[in-house]
Amino acid sequence: MDPVEHNNDSTPDCWENQGGLTGGDDDNSSVVDDDSNNAFSQLNVNATPFVPNPNAPVFVPSFMKGSDQEPDPHSPTEMNTTDSSPTEELKSNKENTIDDDSPADWEQSADANENHAGSGEENEELDGDGGEAEAPPRAKKKPVKVDDDRLRKEHVNVVFIGHVDAGKSTIGGQIMYLTGMVDKRTLEKYEREAREKNRETWYLSWALDTNTEERDKGKTVEVGRAYFETERKHFTILDAPGHKSFVPNMIGGASQADLAVLVISARKGEFETGFEKGGQTREHAMLAKTAGVKHLVVLINKMDDSTVLWSEERFTECREKLLPYLKKCGFNVKTDLKFIPCSGLTGTFLKEPADETICSWYRGPAFIPYIDNLPSLDRSLEGPFRMPIIDRYKDMGTVVLGKVEMGIAKKGQQLVIMPNRTIVEIIQLWSDDDEVNSVGVGENVKIKLKGVEEEDVSQGFVLCDASQPCRTGKIFDAQVHIVEHKSIICAGYSAVCHIHTAAEEVTLKAIICLIDKKSREKRTARPRYVKQDQGAIMRLEAAGVICLEPFEEFPQMGRFTLRDEGKTIAIGKVLKVKE
Repeated sequence: MDPVEHNNDSTPDCWENQGGLTGGDDDNSSVVDDDSNNAFSQLNVNATPFVPNPNAPVFVPSFMKGSDQEPDPHSPTEMNTTDSSPTEELKSNKENTIDDDSPADWEQSADANENHAGSGEENEELDGDGGEAEAPPRAKKKPVKVDDDRLRKEHVNVVFIGHVDAGKSTIGGQIMYLTGMVDKRTLEKYEREAREKNRETWYLSWALDTNTEERDKGKTVEVGRAYFETERKHFTILDAPGHKSFVPNMIGGASQADLAVLVISARKGEFETGFEKGGQTREHAMLAKTAGVKHLVVLINKMDDSTVLWSEERFTECREKLLPYLKKCGFNVKTDLKFIPCSGLTGTFLKEPADETICSWYRGPAFIPYIDNLPSLDRSLEGPFRMPIIDRYKDMGTVVLGKVEMGIAKKGQQLVIMPNRTIVEIIQLWSDDDEVNSVGVGENVKIKLKGVEEEDVSQGFVLCDASQPCRTGKIFDAQVHIVEHKSIICAGYSAVCHIHTAAEEVTLKAIICLIDKKSREKRTARPRYVKQDQGAIMRLEAAGVICLEPFEEFPQMGRFTLRDEGKTIAIGKVLKVKE
């Protein structure tokens, strides 16, 4: 068959198609073989995809269709039929071809007299493909959160308090959903599981009530922790238990709070049960004030209930009954209190104001915008590090939890655990589950320590600056106010003292003097006893060594509550640590 004429500018669609196609005579065939071998020797396997260029060096392969001649043993067909595939040959010669003097691509020889500004980029691409040493770096792990990003937003710890079944956990779960901290799929899963247990309306609370006991009984036992963010602030939610059996846990949560949210049920009968004597509404409000909370937001919940139906009269009734007692606890009605109606189940007035068709009489701010616009807390980063420990567990080391009350701690820093004076080193730091390099005052943190076992750390211990540890003692003088006690209190009386996160039994050693209720002056006569609604300066002795500071020097570690037989007996502040 006659040979087919070929154009110098044409190239084969695939080099493998060359098998079985040779020239019409031996001379032409040998020329084709030489040209083909020369072309293969100068081929750069790492070059960019081949683009025909009329100005490139002439390459003239000869192809014959339907040739009856036997293929040349040196032709590309024979090369492809060897044991090693072209891909394996290319891999084996990869590094050699990079060092070859051949052009980086077929256009490079034609553009030799032009500006080669882009050649560097091409060579970098080739080096990245060819050499392992200069391969692009692998994706690194998520970097530790930068301190600047962490400190942009103010940290505020919010404790939800109130009578059992008022809706604290439900409101917390709804807030997490509205702020995007819990996705819809997770809530649908909780709702499905709650329906199986005939607890359809409890599913929102499961975002904070995580253990089986709490979900089965519908009662919060331990202080639940979660967080959410707004544009200005970072809020940590502390969901305190409402049952009277778990008031000690509530005190531990309130001791970490900057802002308290008193949740009230507007449902007929429930508000009265919680507010009467023996209900937890009264006790929680007083304990929050004793713990140092300055601002209280009162959420009148369950306004959508069939017994209320967003009634303004019911809202006003609850408000007027609460105000005298809250004023007695020490809250300023004008500056420290805010009453907001809401529905935790539907989310009304939590993030967005409700439509006027639902509630036309309240046009104030919703809950989240209100707390977001509160004035910033007055905190000082100066001073030695102090963090009362609220909990601890073992996880490749000892991890302690708590709120930083003073100072700053950094990764690798050495601290001391009081009162045992154990020297420890910080291995890792977390601020609300985000790993950071340092933590500051006001943050709710987890710290992994080296140098101490979990068994050697207890709730109420304090993590301190090694050079300036906190004070410790067993005997101290305190100013005490008796809140509720049926009989008289005299020397020898004992109760449980809750101070910051510690709980220790104390015994009354002596009553030094009484304090006049109106003038606040000390009476000279030494009393033999004190009774309800009286104030006195007492000397107390703890059963063991505890960490404490005078109230005037460090209020967070100078406030305490005395409880006996499941009731709050007295509140007080430390005046002097004796020994």
